[in-house]
Amino acid sequence: MRIAVLSDIHANLEALQEVLADIDRSRVDEVICLGDAVGYGPQPEEVLALLRRRRVPMVMGNHELALAADHYLQKLNSTARQSLLHTLPQLSATSLGEITALPPVLCRHGIRFVHGAPPDSVNSYLFSPPASRLRQVFASFGEELCFFGHTHLPALYRLSSGGEPEELEPTDARPFDLEKGERWLVNVGSVGQPRDRLNNRAKYGIWDGQRQRFEFRFVSYDIEAVAAKIRALGLPETNARRLY
Repeated sequence: MRIAVLSDIHANLEALQEVLADIDRSRVDEVICLGDAVGYGPQPEEVLALLRRRRVPMVMGNHELALAADHYLQKLNSTARQSLLHTLPQLSATSLGEITALPPVLCRHGIRFVHGAPPDSVNSYLFSPPASRLRQVFASFGEELCFFGHTHLPALYRLSSGGEPEELEPTDARPFDLEKGERWLVNVGSVGQPRDRLNNRAKYGIWDGQRQRFEFRFVSYDIEAVAAKIRALGLPETNARRLY
């Protein structure tokens, strides 16, 4: 089973289209989205419609949660909140109904998929966590492998058979062999708004279950076109600048 894992598309249709084209060339069996398909970007309805046509299962991200729960929307920073207020009138009733009913976690093929952090958090951050935090997180779920997103930063954490957590440096130069008997947390990065400063390409990953191998994928797209759409809609200028 080869699974493409996407996260944090953030209404960036151009990035999603190029990522899906790369996926199609890579001969995967399934595509799964880790949430935050909306927010920040200019084309939320088009992104959701494309995911729907492709029958991509998705978990709830914190931006979907904000559209489902006004009390959480009010807790977001002003840029995220303003962006979602732009998003809401663009969504069809079908799309809004679907994203506000998303599950917080999926468990498929013996793998856990979540937006924020396992076991089922939509909005917790795992950003360079200390070893003590990693031990707590690994203890919170039973699968050997969990994919997550939310930080927009590719990351890879291993819990060895001896119980020691370790952070590995993600790279697009080689795949990672995720050995059996060890446990893994993998952040696939962001399709629509990368923040890793390595490069500004769209990020996602492919898991090869037969080979026990994961590969980060870095895909180019037309950033200028997306930035122009963001500005034309009157979305916060920060949303355009973050793409570069």
